[in-house]
Amino acid sequence: MLSSIFAAAFAFGTSVVAQSSSSVVCVAGQCLQGSSNTSLGATLSASGISTEVLLLPGQYTSTTNPELLHELLTSSSAKLSPSAGFGNSSTGSSVALPLNIALQPGMAIYPQAFYSGQSSYSGLPTSPVGNTTIPFTASSFALSGNVWAVVSAGSNSRVILWNSVPDVSQLPASASGSLSLLNLQSSTCSPACSGNGICSASGTCQCQSGFTGSSCESCSSGFFGPECQACPSGCTSCDDGISGTGRCLVPVVSNLPSSCNCINGECGANGQCTCINGWTSASNGTQCAACAAGFFLDTNGNCEICQLGCQQCADGTGDCITCASGFTQDGNDRTLCDAIPQTTSNGTTCPDGSYGAGSACAICSPLCTTCTGPNSNNCVICGSGTYKFNGSCVTTSSGGVCSGSNMIANNDKHECDTCGPKCTTCQISNFNVASTVNQAQCTGCLPGFVLSQGTCVTSCPSGTFLSPQDNLTCTACSSSCTSCAGSATTCLTCANNLLASNGQCVNSCPSNTFSSSGACISCHPDCATCSGASFNQCTSCNKALPVLTSGRCLATCSQNQYFDTTSSTCQSCDSSCASCSGAGPNSCLACSSSSQVLRGGTCTSANCTSGTSVVPSLGACLSELVLVSPSGTSSGALPSGLSTPTTTTTTQQLQWWEILLMALGCAFIFVAFLYCWRRRARKQRAKDTAAFASAKALHKQSWRWRLARFGERLFGHNRSPQPESEEIALWKLRAAEEARHHKEMEKLIGAHEYSYSGSSRSPSPLPSLHPYKRRGSHDYSDANRLSAGSMYSQATGQVRSGPEPRQPVKSNPLTSRFSITTLGSSAPKKPNVLKRQLTPKPPTSAEAYATSVRQSPEPDSPYLITPSNTGGSHNPFRK
Repeated sequence: MLSSIFAAAFAFGTSVVAQSSSSVVCVAGQCLQGSSNTSLGATLSASGISTEVLLLPGQYTSTTNPELLHELLTSSSAKLSPSAGFGNSSTGSSVALPLNIALQPGMAIYPQAFYSGQSSYSGLPTSPVGNTTIPFTASSFALSGNVWAVVSAGSNSRVILWNSVPDVSQLPASASGSLSLLNLQSSTCSPACSGNGICSASGTCQCQSGFTGSSCESCSSGFFGPECQACPSGCTSCDDGISGTGRCLVPVVSNLPSSCNCINGECGANGQCTCINGWTSASNGTQCAACAAGFFLDTNGNCEICQLGCQQCADGTGDCITCASGFTQDGNDRTLCDAIPQTTSNGTTCPDGSYGAGSACAICSPLCTTCTGPNSNNCVICGSGTYKFNGSCVTTSSGGVCSGSNMIANNDKHECDTCGPKCTTCQISNFNVASTVNQAQCTGCLPGFVLSQGTCVTSCPSGTFLSPQDNLTCTACSSSCTSCAGSATTCLTCANNLLASNGQCVNSCPSNTFSSSGACISCHPDCATCSGASFNQCTSCNKALPVLTSGRCLATCSQNQYFDTTSSTCQSCDSSCASCSGAGPNSCLACSSSSQVLRGGTCTSANCTSGTSVVPSLGACLSELVLVSPSGTSSGALPSGLSTPTTTTTTQQLQWWEILLMALGCAFIFVAFLYCWRRRARKQRAKDTAAFASAKALHKQSWRWRLARFGERLFGHNRSPQPESEEIALWKLRAAEEARHHKEMEKLIGAHEYSYSGSSRSPSPLPSLHPYKRRGSHDYSDANRLSAGSMYSQATGQVRSGPEPRQPVKSNPLTSRFSITTLGSSAPKKPNVLKRQLTPKPPTSAEAYATSVRQSPEPDSPYLITPSNTGGSHNPFRK
């Protein structure tokens, strides 16, 4: 069916009458005027432009050369008329740029070389072609991108074509002759499809009916075998799967008890359940789920009838709970109810076979052994050959079945009893008064159960099979089979370590099968031989899928390889070939270089004329597709713009992300510039500092000192403080003592200016302490000194007429530890540690520089004039 449809696509597919001449044929970047019978591509025209062009496959934009083509493409009235297979735009549709002219997924054939003549196109098939070959006649054909075709050509039964062929006569000798199509698929599927699927243009595998899986490698549920056939009708499930046998596992059962909320009964057409004997509806509403009155549930799940004379008995044991009228509980056996003896009116006990009728005993019915009246329905115990059923004594058939029922005669209870669990009918072979009820054999079962050795079970046990005649009885297999199906001799597994193959017991599995669990299982249909049932467990391949790769059988090698039938492996093509049919440079099917064309299976230099080049994907020069008239014989003037390059200026608005990138780039450049400028400034400062220090020779550290400083900066450690020299410590101590002495003298003297010029010691080289006001220090301004106005003047606002009283002077003025002239007699003389002679050290270059800078008094110094050391004290209270 599929092959006939596919063949019809070639025979009756859409045909387009080739143009007898096309004034201009174009490919992106070049156009050529001349006569052409090429029907490949699409015709472009526009109102206002007299020239129409044939566009060959390729992409066309608003900047495509030459100018004529540019004008047509950008014209608002441009119309496109595609040829067969190029229907990506409908006939007469407007042009949207960029414009892609490409063959739709499939194959187009042409009766003449260089894609000339009436063309026929066929898309990719929707299902595998199978083993059918489709002959076709063509002098050239075009394949769409990512599509390969398998053809038989002459003596070569399989040639894989990946590229368009402009001239079939230029194929190698091994690929020449009559052509037949074997397969046509897309190459976009990964992994590749199995032989039961076909790769579509979307990159997915389209499966044949019954197959499933991403590669169409397995059967859908309910399908079996290499061709994934549907399971037999009348089966709920069968042995399905691609290696399945299709045998019915669960037959279709109608009127299942569960379909009408029933357990021990049969569902009718009205949805009501008809219970088997002994069962009734349970209290929860489930039908046929509890034992009826007069029956009890035994250990086998069956409702047995209670003993004669018992109206209600207990489940499990059968002990009678309530005896019927005329019966009493047996003292020894609690399952029994004994009949009350029949007596006359005067108290005489009647013998068996009679009953009390007033003052005398009367004879029972012939059907009764004991009775309570003259009729058969008055029997207490039925006579020989009859059994109690619904209060009457009935006879039985030869199989022990009570008349008018499906119940079986029970000689122990003298009643008609039920058959057994899930049994609808039963019988006892050769029934007689010595037969027991456990000899009963089921002859019918509830729907969903099968009959095995006289009992109803859910499935046939091992060594038996369900008889296909009645789908009810389990029949034993033959002695050579340990399991079978369909018949006693159709073995699924065999005895004596033999292997089951197609129902027969064999010593070894035949070809195309493998051994598993005592049976020979068929290989996947892709494989010729295999080690397992999967499609990737092949050990050899068939002719339709000859390439064995990683356990899979594939249709083709890669594009630049060919299949070597001698070694059954893929071999690389010659470097000049894009695809090939065999080894060497003379077996090319297409050329790898864009400057070469195929000539007799060999790739040679194209030597295109008229300044043209090889058209991509077509394998032919543009000058071969267009017949250019000789110079001076042209029928008309050349169209303007045929060879003029396009000169267009396009302004494209920036996208938001482009603006964002530009802003981020500018910010990055600014930050980088700022970083470099600051780094350069720091280096310049360091350089100036180093130059200053070098000029003054302030530091001439060795390489060890520099290495230690680098380590401190690298690891973040601070340089440990160097211990002060003894000379510095003594200078600091002297400065502190002098500061304290000056403060006390100011407090004492107050009104008089204390001068430091009389100090016997030279000025300290340390910074002065006087310019800084300490916390809690007193303000000794003129308003608070002794020379200020008296308290009288301050209180009255008038100048005092008399002299100001003088402040008392202490007889023992404060002594100084630093001046010999101010020592008092009462002050103990202590050794002065500061008068210790220090060994002078020659000043360093830095110290000499610092001394030269500090020769002038500092602006913050409290001395307006430089103090001079006179060797005496300037204490104003000393006379």
